[in-house]
Amino acid sequence: MLERCDHKAADIDHFVPHQANGMMVAELVDACGLSGAATHLPLDHSGNTGSASVAIALDEANRSGALRPGDLVLLAGFGAGMAVAAGLLRWSAPALRSAA
Repeated sequence: MLERCDHKAADIDHFVPHQANGMMVAELVDACGLSGAATHLPLDHSGNTGSASVAIALDEANRSGALRPGDLVLLAGFGAGMAVAAGLLRWSAPALRSAA
């Protein structure tokens, strides 16, 4: 997908993966050359929330102020069987801060 979009792994500022397994995500980051990207993993406090995990991680990254306009964000999800999806977006929204 990155090649089709004229990007390389080194171009990614943020990686927001499905939150199934932290060890698996760490291995994926290394295998795909994404170690330069900030990887967002709320898995430690939210657990595996299934299909909502990518949206939860993206929201938390935004609310924390980690995402800046112009950042390149790679979203990746998978499901039972061999269902896989990925999305690449250029962040343009201002950060939302938590009300805490």
